[in-house]
Amino acid sequence: MDVKFLAVVAALIVVMYAPPSQAKPFSLVERCYCRSTVNTLPRGFIRELKFIHTPNCPFQVIAKLKSNKEVCVNPELKWLQQYMKNAINKMKKSKQAN
Repeated sequence: MDVKFLAVVAALIVVMYAPPSQAKPFSLVERCYCRSTVNTLPRGFIRELKFIHTPNCPFQVIAKLKSNKEVCVNPELKWLQQYMKNAINKMKKSKQAN
């Protein structure tokens, strides 16, 4: 038998029986989580806020509601801007105290 043929057959066997990769395709990795945002959301509905900053997407804010639903919140909302300012000031003060 030809050595090249055996090498190709061995490579095909390895590929066929190799475990599938857990990595996401590049197109899914680069997508932004928030495609649309909510402009009106009472603060009382929110259980938790997550802030996501990725290189190819704008700043994104995800709110987990008390109903366990997740929605993207417009980061330009006034109450959210004030919340972020207060959080930053609180972090600065705690660093100065240490």
